[in-house]
Amino acid sequence: MFDKIPEPDLFMWNTMLRGSAQSSTPLLTISLFSRMERLGEASDHYTFPFVLKACTRLRWVNMGCVIHGKIVKSGFECNKFCRNTLIYFHGNVGDIEIAGKLFDDVAKRDVVAWSAMTAGYAKRGELRVARQIFDEMPEKDMVSWNVMITGYLKHGDMESARDLFNVVPKRDVVTWNAMISGYVSSKEYDKSLAMFEEMKECGEYPDEVTMLSLLSACAELGSLDVGEKMHFSIMEIGKGGFSVLLGNALIDMYAKCGSIAKALGVFHSMRDKDISTWNTIIARLALHGHSEEAISLFEKMRRQKFLPNDITFTGVLLACSHAGKVYEGRKYFKMMKDDYEILPNEKHYGCLVDVLGRAGLLNEAIVFINEMEIEPNAIIWRTLLAACKIHDNVEMGRYVNEQLLKLRNDHSGDYVLLSNLYASQGEWYGAQSIRGLMDDTGIKKERGSSLIDTDTEPS
Repeated sequence: MFDKIPEPDLFMWNTMLRGSAQSSTPLLTISLFSRMERLGEASDHYTFPFVLKACTRLRWVNMGCVIHGKIVKSGFECNKFCRNTLIYFHGNVGDIEIAGKLFDDVAKRDVVAWSAMTAGYAKRGELRVARQIFDEMPEKDMVSWNVMITGYLKHGDMESARDLFNVVPKRDVVTWNAMISGYVSSKEYDKSLAMFEEMKECGEYPDEVTMLSLLSACAELGSLDVGEKMHFSIMEIGKGGFSVLLGNALIDMYAKCGSIAKALGVFHSMRDKDISTWNTIIARLALHGHSEEAISLFEKMRRQKFLPNDITFTGVLLACSHAGKVYEGRKYFKMMKDDYEILPNEKHYGCLVDVLGRAGLLNEAIVFINEMEIEPNAIIWRTLLAACKIHDNVEMGRYVNEQLLKLRNDHSGDYVLLSNLYASQGEWYGAQSIRGLMDDTGIKKERGSSLIDTDTEPS
């Protein structure tokens, strides 16, 4: 629509700049501003702050400094709107000393300037200075309180955040979301759920940000009952629908709570999907042993012209690994490199080593590792060592353990695997030697885990 206007006036330009600066595409603001300048359109005291906001979001320090120069040259440095945006820009991504000088040079500061300085120091982790500025503020608005609370939360100081939260004169949804998210980040999931109940009792309505944090808490707790209640709340808030972002979080939550059927139900009910939707369901199906469905959905995704990324292929290769699908594993690994030009990472390599290892193709796995385009790490070798144990190959197990020792690896599981491998073949002296080596070096047995599986991030 904007492109069809023959000669847009400054108001129209500023409207576009403001909208793009606040949207998910701040880069468009820079593009529009460059076009505006090429056409010789003059900027005013609204134009520059919108562009500066985009620079802050993009963390484009040099471009922001250029805009600062243009503000000075245009005589707008004393304009309240421009000055406050400059303080915020320099405080958050630029030079905090410049922000401080701009702040100090103002005889009469408003609450926006105070909040900008507080945010700048809080974001840099200088919480003592931020709190000092906050306490000196002659008046505080909701933004001021939220800035300080969020500053504490981002640096893990839950106690100070809660103390401040308790004395906030009036809370809004941002205040509640900050605390709920803070508890989730600090792995205090029960407290995040309790905070949600408190939020409802106080008459505050949750939004999408609230529900995303709570779904994450339910997923980590593995609490299906609470997760279903959150799903119901989401449907109430959205009047029967929900965003792609919430849909993805629901799929992940249900899968982590052990209900693949409900995860699939959400997936199939979603009219709109993005790459994260497909990645989440494929990875979770693979992790729960539903390899055929994971691979089938991957093929469906390709037919619908979605472009897979490296995370997609991690999930697909994991599905091949769990199902022992050697042919498919080789095919998808080759497809990833040749058809989609995706460079394999350690997870992709690890999955294919696991595919070959589980199938007993240990020699092929060794050749594959030696031809890898990255240096094999402990995860790769450990995956093969586990396969050596499964297939009772002592000789190769010894070789793999030597590679792990070269990496100066002291993971107890490697020693235990090799010791058990010796024992399974009746080589008791070898088993005892490994156990003795563990004792001599002070290595203690740890609880087992699967690094390939647990490291898969479906996002």
